[in-house]
Amino acid sequence: MERWKKDRRLVMIKPIIAILVMSFMLNLYALQIPDQRDPEIFSLKKQHQNILSKIKPGHLRKEGLPVTADNWMVVTANIQASKAAAKILEKGGTAVDGMIAAQLVLGLVEPESSGLGGGAFLLYYDNGSKKITSLDGRETAPLKVKPSIFLTKDGSPLKFADAVLGGRSVGVPGTPALLEQAYLRWGKLKWSSLFEEATSLADNGFIVSKKLSSSIERNYDSISKIKRTRDYFIPDGVQIRAGQVHRNKAYANTLSKFSMYGANIFYSGEIADDIVFTVNDSSTIDFLSKKDLLLYEIKEKKPVCSSYHDYQICGMGPPSSGAVTVNQILGIVENFPLSQLGSANPETWRIIGEASRLAFADRSLYMADDDFIDVPVEGLLSKKYLKYRSRLLNTKYKIPIVRPGIPETKTVLNYHPDMSRELPSTSHISIVDKYGNILSMTSTIESSFGSNLMTKSGFLLNNELTDFSFISHSGGKLVANRIEPGKRPRSSMSPTIIFKENKPVYVIGSPGGSNIIGFVLNAIIGLLDWDMNVQEAASIPHAINKFGDFDIEAGTRRVNMKQSLEEMGYKVNLKEFFSGLNIIEVKDKIYGGSDPRREGVAVGG
Repeated sequence: MERWKKDRRLVMIKPIIAILVMSFMLNLYALQIPDQRDPEIFSLKKQHQNILSKIKPGHLRKEGLPVTADNWMVVTANIQASKAAAKILEKGGTAVDGMIAAQLVLGLVEPESSGLGGGAFLLYYDNGSKKITSLDGRETAPLKVKPSIFLTKDGSPLKFADAVLGGRSVGVPGTPALLEQAYLRWGKLKWSSLFEEATSLADNGFIVSKKLSSSIERNYDSISKIKRTRDYFIPDGVQIRAGQVHRNKAYANTLSKFSMYGANIFYSGEIADDIVFTVNDSSTIDFLSKKDLLLYEIKEKKPVCSSYHDYQICGMGPPSSGAVTVNQILGIVENFPLSQLGSANPETWRIIGEASRLAFADRSLYMADDDFIDVPVEGLLSKKYLKYRSRLLNTKYKIPIVRPGIPETKTVLNYHPDMSRELPSTSHISIVDKYGNILSMTSTIESSFGSNLMTKSGFLLNNELTDFSFISHSGGKLVANRIEPGKRPRSSMSPTIIFKENKPVYVIGSPGGSNIIGFVLNAIIGLLDWDMNVQEAASIPHAINKFGDFDIEAGTRRVNMKQSLEEMGYKVNLKEFFSGLNIIEVKDKIYGGSDPRREGVAVGG
């Protein structure tokens, strides 16, 4: 009887608690409204203290001031995700513990960018062993894929929009396995405790962000074509809007199962069945099988590191092109006095832009999954090779034609360039824990809303296979990044940790499709050549040149270079960029910076 009374009291109390939680979150959102581009930056010093009392004004970012902490720091793409990680880190969790809590929330509040139906690359520095490890959680192509999967009947490539929607674009998700694998290696707190915040938000409701709302609006037509996706994001024909409380009971149920049974349920259990059915039900063929899921594995890869001035820049190797391409560009521009030229000089950006064109030419020819082809990483990063390539920049004007170089290699490289698209719907997490461990992880479902397929389990499936080349060969030469069974598509994701004298000093990463490379590069140069703090580097105005045209950020001081760049021979486009740089500096204290272009939030304690 007493137990029944106790349970009854709990039943009565729970709705009251839920109301109080919703009231708090609505108030928190209200505080963000005056500064949508600069959401509030806050700090949690004691878990039991009122979070609202620790919120710092959003104008800090506009003034270029980083968040400062003594023990730990987390920067994610959403305030609710940063809060979840902060709770874990304050309890004594590791960087991996905090990442898992944050990523599970991101899959709920930012489902258009990343989630359990996608993949990720993780870079981890273990302060105990002083070792840096990279884990490849990239999606894989199903065993039934054919080279013609993205071709029409007449052999021409499909339109990108036609290729994305539906099951043919879905790769085997890697994120669930990556979260579990990282936890088994570096986790500390109880596994189930890492799910509490995300499960609660999914069950009781989360605040719809401006970013999610605007993403739905931009992708309204494609979302509307698939019933389950439409029912979730556009219930009863009315899309969810910023500031609303929205629930995902199916996702809450999935998280409960994930916390109890581990990642296996995504690869051999009932959620695996759901994934297979969702993919094949949207296709004219049985595209994905349980065998594809059973065969999936997380791969430990050797981090790619190269020197720049007195620093070591470390990142993810193939199938990511991020670390190689970033380090190639840095290796070329290192031969020029960028520090002296300064950030406002058009000549500075000519050098950076031309170095980027050279690196992207190499990327299009040589970069792909190194389990399937020989990627000449050492040759591409050779200082001798990059010095030779830098001589092409000894002019005052745009290089008329940029071609791939010929790096030293032990194998024959006879490929055709690949110009596959890579769209900017991704998320990044940077964390430093109180033990000195450091994590940099970029996760994605590729395009905004991925394949647009929503599982019964409450998460979207990726369209990662469209990161492969749509053509497998041309002119008698194979494309390195062609689709093959079990292969992982090339990526630009660039989770980065920077060392000086063997000690980690910076953690960097960003979303942004193929522009990720330029975003991370610009931030690195800002930090190391122009003495910017992490917030200034996260806010740096962008200028990107991958294939000849210069894209410069509208509404920023970079516009002042337009005429000078045009006189150098460039076509200049004014664009709005949606980088999401999350940067941490480790020094006497810990400093966090988040990109004002998105809703990222730095939290320290």
